[in-house]
Amino acid sequence: MASGEVNISHDTFARRPMDRAHNYLRDLLVALEVLEPYEPLIERIGPWLIDRVAGISAMHRQTIDQFARWVILRRLRTAADQGRLTKAMAEGARQRLNRSIDLLAWLEHKQTTILEVTQHRLELYLSTQVMSMSMMLHPFITWINRTGINNRISVKNPNPSQAHVTMGDADRWRHIGTLLRDDSIRLYTRIIGLFILLFAQPLTRAYDLRTEQVTAPQRGPVLVTFRETPVEMPEPLGMLIRQQLTHRVNASYASLDNGWLFPGGIPGRPIATENIRGQLVELGIPPHQARHAAMFGLSAEVPHTILAQTLGISQTAARAWAGLAARDWGGYIRERNDRGKLSP
Repeated sequence: MASGEVNISHDTFARRPMDRAHNYLRDLLVALEVLEPYEPLIERIGPWLIDRVAGISAMHRQTIDQFARWVILRRLRTAADQGRLTKAMAEGARQRLNRSIDLLAWLEHKQTTILEVTQHRLELYLSTQVMSMSMMLHPFITWINRTGINNRISVKNPNPSQAHVTMGDADRWRHIGTLLRDDSIRLYTRIIGLFILLFAQPLTRAYDLRTEQVTAPQRGPVLVTFRETPVEMPEPLGMLIRQQLTHRVNASYASLDNGWLFPGGIPGRPIATENIRGQLVELGIPPHQARHAAMFGLSAEVPHTILAQTLGISQTAARAWAGLAARDWGGYIRERNDRGKLSP
């Protein structure tokens, strides 16, 4: 590239191995605005999928290609556009494609195809697999049915798991105290952990914040806008955020001026999700469980309408958590509405 023998383009990188050196250089060129932005977690699925489907028939390869394009990759791109894409989501997408390919390979072994398979034979296959197979194959079979490729087969929709709270309120506040006071813990880990434990923010949103979402005047409280509503940060969390704004370590040179509150080692990108998750787990703070504990505690104290607006969650989710916390805020809502109707 430096000598001009090959073009500096994403196509050039696509024809080369997706190893650490090539990926770093590509990310660096994107961060320096030499190349347009791209999403590596999605880009790397294509070459992997070509190798993965090599052992099945051309007709089944085309089926998988269409399913990947119109269902799996579309969902990943939507998540990327919303800032929710994680490595775990990309790995889950690969697992769904893997299980779909395994099914097609099994059908070929039985000398049939996805066009011809019956519900009985599909259920026979599922009976020989682990229980999670139905959940993994549900998107594929649903797409096969909906597109008319084979509308005689179906898989039951897996029941959405109800939220479980496995971290007690005492443990939650103990972890909050540790993150507020223990200076031996990395600063960014403390802040992100507190965003989860105090404000029930999902890890993907907590680490993905930009400096423009933070207001830190010389006098007055620090405000953080997780979605639309600025939220006042209690002290000493506000002080920790001020420190992060002026001393953002763990960042590559190309990431420092890209606007991330928590810049990462990969040029132009925030800190890796797995980095934060691993550190919090080592401290005894699994992010998923911590967020559920925070949602449960907040739902018992704050009306769900206010909670949804402040935390940036849906009203449906807020009502569900209020129900789990066994707190009915209907009276509060009616009272507030009645007050609004009173004449001054």
